Amino acid sequence: MAQTYAVPGLTPQQWDSDFFVDYVRSSRYKRYFGTDEAAMFQINEQLGSKKGDSITFALVNELIGLGVTGNNTLKGNEERLGSRSHKLTVDVLRHAVAVDDWDVQKSVIDLRNAARVQLRQWAQSQLRDACTNALGQIDGVNFSVATNAQRDTWQLNNRDRTVWGTTTVAQTTFASAISAVTAGAQLTPNLLSLMKRLAQSASPKVKPLYVKEMDQEWFVVFIGSRGWRDLTEDNPTTNLLTLANRDARVRGVDNPLFTGDSLVWDGMILREIPEIQPVSTSVYSLTAVTAIEPLYLCGAQAVGLAWAQRTKSTTDTDDYEFLHGVGVQEIRRIEKLRFGTGATDLTTPKDHGIVTGFVGAAPD
Repeated sequence: MAQTYAVPGLTPQQWDSDFFVDYVRSSRYKRYFGTDEAAMFQINEQLGSKKGDSITFALVNELIGLGVTGNNTLKGNEERLGSRSHKLTVDVLRHAVAVDDWDVQKSVIDLRNAARVQLRQWAQSQLRDACTNALGQIDGVNFSVATNAQRDTWQLNNRDRTVWGTTTVAQTTFASAISAVTAGAQLTPNLLSLMKRLAQSASPKVKPLYVKEMDQEWFVVFIGSRGWRDLTEDNPTTNLLTLANRDARVRGVDNPLFTGDSLVWDGMILREIPEIQPVSTSVYSLTAVTAIEPLYLCGAQAVGLAWAQRTKSTTDTDDYEFLHGVGVQEIRRIEKLRFGTGATDLTTPKDHGIVTGFVGAAPD
């Protein structure tokens, strides 16, 4: 009888592929991943087939010209395509676990499987946190390590796509702008609608996501736990969001108010992200006297994910082959996409697909 043997080297490759798919699929942001310019989290894997340390995302703004009608001449009345680019420089991300007590000889693939759960959970948290950090980045720098000067520049450049408390303000510094956020400036449905209007009127506009199955355009808003608490407060007689989702959507145990799933308001899909943390006013030397939490209204091309190398597993042996280790590595970069509004891609950059809000979010 003919017998089939595994091809050497094929099994680890299959493990790597399955591991990558599983851990990406488990991300809270996965449903918004895509490879084209219509995706909120746009994935680019150009470096997977060639050498290099950076990937460039093409950012194309919508046309705003009126065109011509009738017998009017089109030549000379063309509109310049508002195309800009954003370069992401990738880096290596690695981690490993060690497994001992190997009294019985095991194969390489068994070793990988033994550490699969722990490594997958680590990779999931890294991807989730990288996406969350990207939403709040200050021109490519994580908010927690941005300087006052960097925050000031970002605030001035993004005046048409930021909300502070219950209003939009044109302050000269980040600290003065966030000082407008009072304890009573909590997240409300009306504030969400204000953020949507900003997205629609910003220059250039924030492009909504088109959902083909529903034939509708949507924005998605990522909200921290305290903001979510205030938005869904237990006051069904005055909370318009609660009324809309309770009475105008599926009733019973499948209603999102009971399942904790996405809520819907005014053309926006609302999702709670517990990892969105409040701003510490003491750490950032701000003059505001209340706890403040950010939220992010997102459209197309809000964040870029540059993958130069998908997850790859590695193994190692030490201590006279008693201690066995297995690791994973990938080469990537996740960053909020920006476009230059000045003479080049790097001058006067604005966040491409995000409106950022700051609201009062007192501790429980």
